[in-house]
Amino acid sequence: MDKVKLLSALVSLIPMTMMAANQDDYYTKEQIPLPKGVTLEVGCLSLFGDDQLVVGTRRGEIWVLSNIHAEDVSDVKWQQVFTGAHEPLGIFEKDGWFHFMDRDAYARIGDRDGDGTYEAYEVISNQWGITGDYHEYNFGSRPDAEGNVYVAHCLTGSFQAGSQWRGWVQQIAPDGTTTPFASGVRSPGGIGFNGEGDLFYTDNQGIWNGTSCLKHAPKGKFTGCPKGNIFYRNAPAHMGARPKEPVDGSRIVTEAKRIPEYVPPAVQIPHGKVGQSPTAIYTPDEPAKLGLPEGQLLIGEHTHSGVQRVYLEKVNGVYQGVVWKLLEKMKTGTLAIHVAENGTMFTGGSVRGWPSNGQFPLAIERTKWTGVAPLEMEKVNATPNGFKITFTEAVDPASVAAENFCKLSAWTYQYRAAYGSPEVDAVTPVVTKSTLSQDGTELTLELDQLTQGHVHHIQLNGIKTKAGKDLWHKDAYYTLNQIPN
Repeated sequence: MDKVKLLSALVSLIPMTMMAANQDDYYTKEQIPLPKGVTLEVGCLSLFGDDQLVVGTRRGEIWVLSNIHAEDVSDVKWQQVFTGAHEPLGIFEKDGWFHFMDRDAYARIGDRDGDGTYEAYEVISNQWGITGDYHEYNFGSRPDAEGNVYVAHCLTGSFQAGSQWRGWVQQIAPDGTTTPFASGVRSPGGIGFNGEGDLFYTDNQGIWNGTSCLKHAPKGKFTGCPKGNIFYRNAPAHMGARPKEPVDGSRIVTEAKRIPEYVPPAVQIPHGKVGQSPTAIYTPDEPAKLGLPEGQLLIGEHTHSGVQRVYLEKVNGVYQGVVWKLLEKMKTGTLAIHVAENGTMFTGGSVRGWPSNGQFPLAIERTKWTGVAPLEMEKVNATPNGFKITFTEAVDPASVAAENFCKLSAWTYQYRAAYGSPEVDAVTPVVTKSTLSQDGTELTLELDQLTQGHVHHIQLNGIKTKAGKDLWHKDAYYTLNQIPN
């Protein structure tokens, strides 16, 4: 019996009344040893084949790891296959080539003679500007169903559009044709798709971002930061005219009504409470193998060295949803995530430029589910007068009948040109009625008020199953862009 199965079996013998929810009960994390004498700052990673992982580093190296599922992590093998890239932040394998998003180009490398060294280098696209500023990062997605790749261009210095298409998302077709796709980017940390194939990127707190957030980026739309909008003069017809400038110090909900092209953040991530620097976006193909619900996103978190979980829904045609913490105490700041077919999650990162809570300045880890299922809020849906919470298993009716089992608060942020924002316009919703479904899995909360545009913090205290299993993550943060009809 392997170690994970043994742990699962042992935990199953412990009465749940004796168990407080603990991360180590549900997930095991192992740090993969790095090559000796190498400063390996992981910027991106991706699985390919049955047992291999390709890693791009912030120092411009590309490595291949083999035997990645070995029982002993010291048996994982490293091989450097390329050097001379310029900080790749997005990588994947396609038709025997490694495609990666660099600062100066979207490129691919190949091993034409089969000797294990990728000597062939080809630029697919470089249709954007670069000044040499440290902050001009480019984050690249995996391909969509048509083979298109998307790149989110960080602003120059994270404050200005100092070179062409800074502050934009661009689409790169398989033949290299590059098209401006959406505007409004500030300082992205990752880009990817949800289960429906819609494009999202993470953006960090700063100018025009009161807090960090997950943003939907539909074609032809504006996502919030106006600094890059100077390039509408060069944009294709599908982008339309340059949007109106946001009113400094306004509110997102107000400006979304005033600026037709503006798409508000799908999820605002409360600064300090949940995270401070969201990064990679990843949607697992088989989340059940990682002990997770279907159809949800994983978000990397650099400063807090963790991974968050996000559930999204569309209300009145607008994405909105809820974020929870998932994993904490990763070894370094999380910049990259990929989940293997067997449910093993690989993460990596480094702390150059920004600090993190992790113990190490650079690390790569693999995380496995123990097979023990936590009690969690599976999802939270907005209703016309409150929220419906679905649990991963039935909860004890007595635990939701207790006094003060649910505490709520709500606030928003200033939409402003200054850096970040305090929490403003605070309200305290009150539960006027709570109803637990007959099977114990759905809790409906009716509130005395819902505030459009606010982040609603739902804190559930004392929720348990009849067997005494505690709710693991008690805090959910729902961004209410729209109130259902």
